[in-house]
Amino acid sequence: MLFVIFGLVGMLSVQYTYMASIQHGNAAVATLLQYLAPVMIIIYLILRKQMTFTRKDLLTVLLALVGCFFLLTNGSVSRISVPPAAMVWGILSGIALAFYTLYAVPLLKQYDSLVIVGWAMIIGGLGLSLIHPPWQIDFKSLSMETYLYLICLILFGTMIAFWFYIESLQSLSPKETSLLSSLEPLAAVITTVFWLKEPFGFYQWLGTACIIGLILVMALASNKKSVDQP
Repeated sequence: MLFVIFGLVGMLSVQYTYMASIQHGNAAVATLLQYLAPVMIIIYLILRKQMTFTRKDLLTVLLALVGCFFLLTNGSVSRISVPPAAMVWGILSGIALAFYTLYAVPLLKQYDSLVIVGWAMIIGGLGLSLIHPPWQIDFKSLSMETYLYLICLILFGTMIAFWFYIESLQSLSPKETSLLSSLEPLAAVITTVFWLKEPFGFYQWLGTACIIGLILVMALASNKKSVDQP
């Protein structure tokens, strides 16, 4: 039952809501709204009295949100045209990512990360197949380029990415893992610059500095915690 909940409410919800937000809006809006997840996780932990909100938490959240905003928009608010449907799906995506992160922690105490991700994808895929049967797709109409994109999306954008994310929860807290996932838009922007030869604007450099600053703040806090422990 735990795997069914994680597969449908966690894995499937994260994937579907994010893609739906992109469909109704754009990738920048969807990503920015999904990265509200660290804020949601911190609020949840505070309400459950599992952590106290510190100045470091405020700093890391601000660095994550501001860094993602500048990286994805280059400081241009005009690029943030948010249709209501895109906003709803994007916020749901952030909630789903927060649930996915928090719910995985007790599962990791009983099962290996590969087992968790594998079963979650199977259950999520079967659940969505009842609504959108994959056997009704006209595969003959798909080009070779489309197949290559699908393979890359499945292997690198889904399987490996979700496995690494779950695996990191064995060494980091849910709050730290969700904050460090802010590296995703940074990696996407850098890939776009070197692969598609897109220019890298001033505000994107500023966003990069925020993400790097986030990592440094968390690393210094982690080192201080290690030193303070007997």
